[in-house]
Amino acid sequence: MNDTADPSLPAPDTTRAGARWFDSLSFRLFGLTILSILVVEAFIFVPSASGRRTAWLTERVEAARIASLALEASPGRSVSEELSARLLDNAEVWGVAELEMADEMRFQLLPPQMPLNGGMHALDLRETSVASRVANTFAAFFAPDDRILVVTAEGTEPGRVIEVLLPQAPMKADLLAYARRIAGLSVLIALAAASIIYVLLHLLVVRPMQRVTLSVEQFRMDPGSWTRRLPHTGRRDEIGRAQNALADMESAVAESFRQRAHLAELGTAVAKINHDLRNSLASAQLVSDTLARSDDARVQKAAPRLERALTRAITLATETLDYGKAMPQPAELERVDLRQALDEAADEALAAWPSVEFVNNVHMMDHVMADPDHLHRIAANLIRNAAEAMSAAGSDPSRIFVSLEMNEVHFNDTGPGLPEKAAQNLFTPFAGSSRQSGTGLGLVIARELAQSMGGDLVLFETGPDGSSFRLTLPPQG
Repeated sequence: MNDTADPSLPAPDTTRAGARWFDSLSFRLFGLTILSILVVEAFIFVPSASGRRTAWLTERVEAARIASLALEASPGRSVSEELSARLLDNAEVWGVAELEMADEMRFQLLPPQMPLNGGMHALDLRETSVASRVANTFAAFFAPDDRILVVTAEGTEPGRVIEVLLPQAPMKADLLAYARRIAGLSVLIALAAASIIYVLLHLLVVRPMQRVTLSVEQFRMDPGSWTRRLPHTGRRDEIGRAQNALADMESAVAESFRQRAHLAELGTAVAKINHDLRNSLASAQLVSDTLARSDDARVQKAAPRLERALTRAITLATETLDYGKAMPQPAELERVDLRQALDEAADEALAAWPSVEFVNNVHMMDHVMADPDHLHRIAANLIRNAAEAMSAAGSDPSRIFVSLEMNEVHFNDTGPGLPEKAAQNLFTPFAGSSRQSGTGLGLVIARELAQSMGGDLVLFETGPDGSSFRLTLPPQG
């Protein structure tokens, strides 16, 4: 096969082989997976950090409550400054006070042991919403370290509340450490999940797609190649169906290129044969001219038929070459005696099958608009094909009926009918013949001849009782 790549097609890009990994679908999904997990973790971190902050404050308030219980065992609910300092230090707070809600009286249970320098920020743990907790959590990350928190919560007895003074810095440090742990864990989870997805995607999607892509690129450079075609796969998903469809397409196109190459070789051979054939036919035509001058009545009767056959043979050789060049000859329409034309075509086509009966139901006064030579070739081809099929199948009776309805010529036979595959590809070059020795060109050429006259040739029906063809001719104007 001489199939070569089209030089006008661009070559595959091999200069960026090192960057293909970064351009691949799996790498992009790897990055998107990491980004998606981090975004989800960020949304999860917001309520998680808010809960962490609330728990931290609640722990300090509970510790302050426990420290204030030591005052209940002391006379006058007072302790020494040394004990007060130890209680505050153990509770990790700076001061504890209690408010009587009914009398609006304030009792300093454990007063601060140091000067309070910094801005005060009030927090009430009794009445908080999700939005306010989230807002205060974000604010805690950016609050100054010297801020003093005044946390209000329920007291040890009904009707009382407790106020706890504590620094902002430890809570901020705890939240930052918690955020770093969550961030590290999120990155680790994202990398692990993305790596698993990357490997699975690479094995299940990217590698099959790479095979498909490489096959498409190679197929683009050499569509007629039979050595690098994509194999079929047993996968039933979308990628498997795409690969199988591409494999079928490559096979079909490669077969078309193979046939095209054979047609090109055949055209070259026909061009060489045509020259020798026409020379031989020209010599035979000289002999027929000599015979036409004979005094024998039988020779004079047969000579015109021989001359027409030689002329048609020369024309057939020329037009076969034209078909190979995709240059059909234009038709020259004229009024034709249809009955006489069909009888002449039958005499020529049935010479090898004298047992086949030809029934011409066309009236002797019927005329049609057609190219005489085109009409003769079409009719002879249809009659010859029918006779050969009936003789091969041993049909009894073997008859061919021809009739005219309006501007449509009907060809019917009593043969065995056409096989399904042959009927489907009847007008496809090299595919429509039902005979092993046939080329499949006869009906293709016949249909082109009919279409060149402004008509058409179709298979009307076929079956065990025979086949029927319809030759449509242009109406008489």
